[in-house]
Amino acid sequence: MTGLTIENISMRFDLPNGSFVQALQDVSLNIKAGELMSVLGPSGCGKTTLLNIVAGFLAPTEGRIVLNGHEVHGPDAERGMVFQQGALFEWMSVRDNVEFGPRMKGMAVAERREKADHLLEVTGLRDFKDKAIYELSGGMQQRVALARCLANDPDVILMDEPLGALDALTREKMQGLVLQLWKETGKTVILITHSVEEALLLGERLLVMAPRPGRIHREYRLPFAEAGVNADLREVKKDPKFGETRDEILSMIWEMEEEIMGRTESA
Repeated sequence: MTGLTIENISMRFDLPNGSFVQALQDVSLNIKAGELMSVLGPSGCGKTTLLNIVAGFLAPTEGRIVLNGHEVHGPDAERGMVFQQGALFEWMSVRDNVEFGPRMKGMAVAERREKADHLLEVTGLRDFKDKAIYELSGGMQQRVALARCLANDPDVILMDEPLGALDALTREKMQGLVLQLWKETGKTVILITHSVEEALLLGERLLVMAPRPGRIHREYRLPFAEAGVNADLREVKKDPKFGETRDEILSMIWEMEEEIMGRTESA
């Protein structure tokens, strides 16, 4: 059995004063192998909490995660994580960062060097392989983070706002790279973002989550990720359906935000 199953996941955080926060409530999903799914919603809807549970960083209060027929009980190389900040080893070169996972697995030097050099080529980092991480721009560092994640050959790539700190032009280029790598590798990708446009571009399947407790509010199946693999993303955005869906989701999230503010003011 291949794919990722999220079964009735709930997450409750107990607070020192005796109260609690219900971050997630009864979230269930079936994600096919090779799907590209984006997740967005207002702050506090549990997006990152859900991602951390899938990654194995958090154990849910209720429910379970099943990947390829076995239950997830903690972090594993079958699930790779790309964070908002690269979380790279600053003192290592670009190539050493990419080789780190295979080296920890005991892969032979020649084999891991070949793997790293291939990934550096496809991510546009070939000419920077001997540079230290601190010498790179934010966009280049995120390319290294992607290459390092792929070097471990995970079944699922989890991305938590990986492009959020980049300038607009770099972000657009990285969006194109994410689509290219998704198509070329066939990996399952789950991407968390606060950008509605990014969620539309990078999600053949898009989830809108609602807060308090976090739950799935609406799901979309979209053509824009597939279209963007071989097209200019700016042209993809000109599709009337893109604009209509963007406005619909923005209105949906604004209504949620206003509801949250109303609760806060009346509390």
